[in-house]
Amino acid sequence: MKIVLLTTDNREHGRDYAAPVPRFGTAPEALLQGFAKLREAEIHVVSCVKQPVASSEKIASNIFYHSVLVPQWGWLRSWYYGCSRAVQKKIREIKPDIVHGQGTERDCAISAVRSGFPNVLTIHGNMKAIAQIFNARPGSFHWFAEKLETSAFKKTAGVFCNSAYTEDLVRPRTKKVWRVPNALRMDFFAPLPAPKKNPAPVILNIGVIDPRKRQREILAAARRLYERGLKFELNFIGGLPDTEYANSFSREIGTAAAFARHQGLLDTSQLLMALDNADALVHFPMEEAFGLVVAEALARNLKFFGAATGGIVDIASGVEGAELFAADDFSGLENAIVGWINAGGQRPENASALMCSRYHPEVIARRHLEIYREVLAPAGKR
Repeated sequence: MKIVLLTTDNREHGRDYAAPVPRFGTAPEALLQGFAKLREAEIHVVSCVKQPVASSEKIASNIFYHSVLVPQWGWLRSWYYGCSRAVQKKIREIKPDIVHGQGTERDCAISAVRSGFPNVLTIHGNMKAIAQIFNARPGSFHWFAEKLETSAFKKTAGVFCNSAYTEDLVRPRTKKVWRVPNALRMDFFAPLPAPKKNPAPVILNIGVIDPRKRQREILAAARRLYERGLKFELNFIGGLPDTEYANSFSREIGTAAAFARHQGLLDTSQLLMALDNADALVHFPMEEAFGLVVAEALARNLKFFGAATGGIVDIASGVEGAELFAADDFSGLENAIVGWINAGGQRPENASALMCSRYHPEVIARRHLEIYREVLAPAGKR
């Protein structure tokens, strides 16, 4: 089966055009790792860029990469018509069986449905829900993204939803939905190191510093625990954008050196080391389509405390020791952390095996092929 996968090359997102190889989001990257093991699939990754980039012809023996050049006018303000035209031309050269648009945040979904080929979409972030949370103004990025998402949903054969929460949001807006979680990258299934005991429990929070992720609120909760005499170390991992919220967080954590610090962005090897040296993850967003960092932490056998929102509920289901709380229940979160630390701050033993059975790249890639075959089958044979 020949498949075109439309996804963002993060060299474009970061304006890093000189980088020698394409860079994708964590979920598409993990999916490609799974596809690389399925020789019955021939994958063509297509990404739009504004400036020429170095393009390795092959990512794996059965995975090919194509960048298509789109001038400035052809992006968001044109409703991505320039991207769609360039993508359509490349797809006609490839002649795939099916086109898969990865994400509704940018051009990928709308270009997939404009391709003229059978197509499906994956939703990574729920742009309609996010636009509502931020009360998106007409003409803003989230306003455009929500309109394009709605248009794409009406025209596609169906949408891959990474959680029950996402499925509930998407089902009324499209023809068909499939529940398919995001895959984890292979790195997170590397053998676990021998357990070690930290002098005081090390707790992580992972994600870009953003109001939706609520790091300031988590830091305030940690400060209250520290003032109660609790001994722990809280490490925040993630980008620090130039926003009012992030700048306030930066000032506040500067006064919390006794118990908290911000480590910034980490690459995959650094993140794995941080996870393996930690004891727990706290992830308490106000909205979450999936919660990839939760599955990554559980794959390394960390204790988990989280908000019972979005895809986090699916990921934590049946996981040893995972504790969820209402999205506004910081008191419950604090009390649970106190109880866990006072009981010795133990990590789970079997979370990793459960994550492997659910989110291994090959497991998720095989499910994709099953759905592609379903979409392409004659109507009477479905």
